[in-house]
Amino acid sequence: MFAPRTTSWPLVALFTAGYLAPYLLPTIVGRLDAGLPLTATQAGAVGSTLLLASAAAGFLLASRTERIGARAAARAGLALVALGYGGAALAHAVPAVVAGALAGGFGSGTVTAVAAAGIAAQRDPHRASALGLLSVSAVAGAVYLAVPHLGPGHGQPLAALALAALAVWPSTGRLPVGRSTAPARREARPRLPHRRLGLALAAALPCWSLAQNALWGVSGRIGLYQAHLSEAAVGAVFAVALGAGLLGVLGAGALGTRWGRAVPIGAGTALIAGCVALSASAAGLPAFATGQIAWNVLYPVVLSYLIGLASCLDPRGRWAVLTGSASSLGTAAGPLAGSALAAQAGFPAMGALLAAGLLVVALPLTAVALHGPGRVAVPRTAGASRSRLLGPHRRGNVSAAVAGSTGSPVVEIPVETPAPRDYDTAAA
Repeated sequence: MFAPRTTSWPLVALFTAGYLAPYLLPTIVGRLDAGLPLTATQAGAVGSTLLLASAAAGFLLASRTERIGARAAARAGLALVALGYGGAALAHAVPAVVAGALAGGFGSGTVTAVAAAGIAAQRDPHRASALGLLSVSAVAGAVYLAVPHLGPGHGQPLAALALAALAVWPSTGRLPVGRSTAPARREARPRLPHRRLGLALAAALPCWSLAQNALWGVSGRIGLYQAHLSEAAVGAVFAVALGAGLLGVLGAGALGTRWGRAVPIGAGTALIAGCVALSASAAGLPAFATGQIAWNVLYPVVLSYLIGLASCLDPRGRWAVLTGSASSLGTAAGPLAGSALAAQAGFPAMGALLAAGLLVVALPLTAVALHGPGRVAVPRTAGASRSRLLGPHRRGNVSAAVAGSTGSPVVEIPVETPAPRDYDTAAA
């Protein structure tokens, strides 16, 4: 079992290394287009391939990391990230770059899966996910500021991904090694709880992610060719936007679930739709910067609530990993969809279509949040270990604390349980 005090920061570090590739997607796709003999659509397809490999890793590892062990899985993923993206950064032949991006994407998905399972097992998954988003936003913002000053070519953002993996490697020493005893292997695997809600969330998240990343994948080109900005100016806008996103993550962490999850998810997605339409139609710096900054403030807020919602569907982390991988499918399709829509209809029409899609998908996401479970917080007592209980809470029942809330009332339920095992989450 992950111990929240001893593993929170290693999980945040893993989350950062795994999520950094999607955050750097605009500069990766833009530099592939400029530095290699690829069209804009082909560069978007390479970005989609990278993210598709990441999604495939999550699906493959959703029920296997417990047997592999969190430490071994994380180190294997980080090794793939460093070797794959590092090799792609040094290569100049398109097939070698694509192969490196595939390997690195699979590694990113592996690392993200381990982090998602560990975060789901924490006492406060919402806070842990908010810290992860805070970290990845800060790192990505620094990369966007630095890359324009490091010269042309496709290698710089890919090298940043490889270096991030190497920097995170030492933190894996604090991860549990997993369950390896024979009795643990003979235990029957518990069924997934809340299947209808989990499946609804898994079906809606790809559409939500596709709309976000279709615009994110072409945002660099919107700034360069429609808003007529320099690469340095576009990078500065992205850095400021990601920095503003830190404020959104801090606000989400402070608010917790005092207002529940339905309002932040539903209203936040509707506001994001407006930001998408504004960004895609921007013809100058003011509109482009406003749309990007407002969007990047809202996006991590809503994402942190979605991660917390998936975590509360199963404390073993399986729904967190499966819905995250499903979301990655939409993320993977985003760059190609955005490039294709922009080529056929132009950036403003693409933004309008994506905004409409976000408004539609906000409905099922809000419904899952309204009917989703909350997690009862159970303190550690003498001779007893902390338990995590899942159960639906009716509206108005203020006696139960919802997972991830700050300052919520807590029911103290002394529960005698066996001593905790090293790793009690079905991994990502």
